[in-house]
Amino acid sequence: MEHEGLLDTVTALSGSGPAYYHLFSEALAAAGVALGLSPELARPLAAQTALGAATLQTQPGADFVELRTAVTSPNGATAAAIASFEQNEGLRRLVDAAMQAAHSRSQALSRES
Repeated sequence: MEHEGLLDTVTALSGSGPAYYHLFSEALAAAGVALGLSPELARPLAAQTALGAATLQTQPGADFVELRTAVTSPNGATAAAIASFEQNEGLRRLVDAAMQAAHSRSQALSRES
C-alpha cells in the first residue's frame, strides 16, 4: 500500500465492507418478509439486487450518484425509500459512525500487536 497510514481506513471501508453489505441485504430480506414475501423469495431477491447494483458500480466510469438517480423516479416508490434513508442524513450518519468504529478498532488492534 502506498500510504501505510491509511491501512486502518482501508480496513474500515474494504476489509469490513462486505459485512456491511451482508447486513443491508439481511435487512432488505427481513423487510421483504415483513411485507409478505417468503424468506425463500426475499433472500435471493436481496442477493440478486446487491449483485446487480455491484455489477453496475464496477463498470468503467460508473458514478454512484448517477446510478442511484437513474433508477429513482421522481415521486416514485424508490424516491420515497431514499427520502426515508436520507431523512436527517440518517443513513449517512450511521455509515459514518460505523466506519469510525471500525477504524478506531483497527487502530487499537494494530497497537495491540
